[in-house]
Amino acid sequence: MKVIVLSAKSPIHRPSLRQGFPPSRSYGAAGLLIPLVLVCFGLAPTAQAVGPDTDGSIPGSNNGEGIGVLVSRTGGVWNTGTGFEALNHLTAGNQNTATGLRALNSDINGGYNTGTGVYSLFSNTSGFFNSATGAYSLSSNISGNNNTATGYGALYRNTADNNTATGFGALFRNTTGTLNTAVGTEALNHNVDGFQNTVVGAGGRTNLVTAAGNSNTYLGQFVGSTIPEETNTIRIADISIDGFGSAECFIGGIFNNFQPVGGAVVEVTLDLTNDHLGWDVGPSQGASAPSVPSRGAPVKRGAPQPRSPGAPAQPPTMRQAMLNDKVEKLEATVAQLKSTVAKQEATIAQQQRGMDAVTVRLNEQASQIQKVSAQLEVTKAAPRTVSNK
Repeated sequence: MKVIVLSAKSPIHRPSLRQGFPPSRSYGAAGLLIPLVLVCFGLAPTAQAVGPDTDGSIPGSNNGEGIGVLVSRTGGVWNTGTGFEALNHLTAGNQNTATGLRALNSDINGGYNTGTGVYSLFSNTSGFFNSATGAYSLSSNISGNNNTATGYGALYRNTADNNTATGFGALFRNTTGTLNTAVGTEALNHNVDGFQNTVVGAGGRTNLVTAAGNSNTYLGQFVGSTIPEETNTIRIADISIDGFGSAECFIGGIFNNFQPVGGAVVEVTLDLTNDHLGWDVGPSQGASAPSVPSRGAPVKRGAPQPRSPGAPAQPPTMRQAMLNDKVEKLEATVAQLKSTVAKQEATIAQQQRGMDAVTVRLNEQASQIQKVSAQLEVTKAAPRTVSNK
């Protein structure tokens, strides 16, 4: 396919996008129709063919399909541009992939980027290792690195590093905030420079805006949407959703871990007005809080330790009986599987012995055939005497 361009390089105009609506000042269908008509009628004075008709192949192992694709390249290699003016300004960047109208349009020497969708990574000039999937995703990123945006308008205003946004408008307004992860429609969409936040859920923590809100973890739809900014907080479907929160909570992995109150083990408390978890000393610990050793880096867990002498045994319950029944059934299943495997191994061994016997007979037959063939050769080679009378 031969690549046709209207000019060597088009002017850069940052696309305007209002969240949830079509772009207010972008290049609409009418704006694209005129230059396309000019190309069809051959009226563009600067129109020229780029490269031979080699199905879009461009020197440097580059590939371009579309008007104005990779027209500025001077030394970049292994780039692929597909769509109107994709990678239009790239000169020396390497290993970029742009698919869609003006995807990675402004990139000059950025590398290892992937933009899929209209105006994806449009403003990127020197950023590296970014991945944008969806129209206008990472559209304003200029030099930010290591960002991943999936969804329409995800990380649209971002200029920072190391952010991950998955969902329509996720981290939409983020500009300088770093190390944020947002999963869900409009998750963290108002964040500007808050950092190290993790939000999973549609509309989660929409009112975190500045760096005052950082190092938080929110799980659940619209979690944190009714409270001001905070730091170092974990919220899981709590009252911050709508003043009520989730109606039920079930957490496994607690029942079988009995820990008597005493020493460093305290009682967990719950503030019913705001779902805030905390702790308090138990009756046997007096009025003073126990001394707790400083926490270091996590270490690899060893085998479970035996119960300390004097600690009360866990009372048997119906749940424990159910667990024992499940264990017995699993043990029976394992024994049955072992028996089946043993039978199959015996059958395979018997079949192998039969195959060995057949192989021996075939070898014997082959030996006999060779002997007969040798005799025939000798008979053919014997001279014949013809008497003349």
